[in-house]
Amino acid sequence: MSASPPARAELSLPLAVTQLMKGVVYRDTHEAAWRHLLQLQPQVRDYVAVMGLIVVVDEAEGYAFLRSRPEDEAEDQLPVPRLIARRSLSLYVSLLLALLRKKLAEFDASNGDTRLMLSRDQIVDMLRVFLPSSSNEARLVDQIDTHIGKVVELGFLRRVSGQESVFEVRRIVKAFVDAEWLAGFDEQLARYAAELAGDTTAADSSLPADSDLPADPRPHKEAGS
Repeated sequence: MSASPPARAELSLPLAVTQLMKGVVYRDTHEAAWRHLLQLQPQVRDYVAVMGLIVVVDEAEGYAFLRSRPEDEAEDQLPVPRLIARRSLSLYVSLLLALLRKKLAEFDASNGDTRLMLSRDQIVDMLRVFLPSSSNEARLVDQIDTHIGKVVELGFLRRVSGQESVFEVRRIVKAFVDAEWLAGFDEQLARYAAELAGDTTAADSSLPADSDLPADPRPHKEAGS
C-alpha cells in the first residue's frame, strides 16, 4: 500500500528541490521526496525557473528530473549559465539507448509488469549485429561491455543487486527516446547501419551526440539521509 500524501503543513520544498538537484527522483527509490514533489509542483517549478531550469514530472512512469530551459523560451530573458551540462554520446551508446527504448516499448505492450530485466547476453546480442565484423569474439564482447558500462553510468541501466550480469532498464529512457522518434525506428536503424558502415552520405542520427540529458539519472539516496 502506498503512503498517504503528506499534510500541507508538513510539505517540504527544500526536500523536493534538493533531491531534484542531486539527480532524477524515482517514485520507487525516493518515496518521501516523490510525495512532497507531487504536492508542491507549482512551487518547485517557480523555484527552479529562476535558475534557468524546468522540472519534468511523469507520474505514470514514476520519475521526475530537471532539464535546462530551451533557448527559444528564454530569448526575452537575460542568459543564465547552464547548471546541467550537455553530455557527449558516442554513436554506439546512442544506438544502445534506442534499442533499449524499443525493447521497453515491446515489453510494455505484452507484459503487465513495470520492470524490464535484461541479461548481459541479451544486450550483447542486441548490439553485436551493428558492430563491425570481427574474428575476435572476446574483443567484440569487451567493446559491448564498455558501451553497457557507459549506459549504466548515465543511469539508463541499473545493475540488479544479487544477480550477476542482470540489468534493469530504467524507464527514464522514455524521456530521452520519445514515442515520436520510436515510430520511425526502422528508418533510424537503417541510418545507423549506414553510418556504422562508413556511408558519409547517410543522414545524421536523430539521437544527437551532444544531448541535454536529465541531470544524473542514477538513483541517489534521499536528501538528508
